[in-house]
Amino acid sequence: MRLDSIKVYHRCGGCGKKQEFINSGKFRVNANGNQVDVWLIYRCKKCKHSWNLAIYERVRLSKIKQGDYELFMENDCELALKYGKDISFLKRNNAEFS
Repeated sequence: MRLDSIKVYHRCGGCGKKQEFINSGKFRVNANGNQVDVWLIYRCKKCKHSWNLAIYERVRLSKIKQGDYELFMENDCELALKYGKDISFLKRNNAEFS
């Protein structure tokens, strides 16, 4: 599924050069004890290599809005699109964009 996010560029670990990455509309959620990480997964347009953009890193679950946490777990496309259009989120993840 293609989401109409901002075009994002990053050095691809698969291709070995800067490529366009596509918002997959999927989140990765990882819990380690009482700490949670949440990433939005982008994929290289050419080779499909993944790149996880950090939304939350090592935060307590209580610091994440309950509604948002449920949407992360459901891979909510609208929430993925919201992050894919968020310039400050992209900058925090060292993305180049147009």
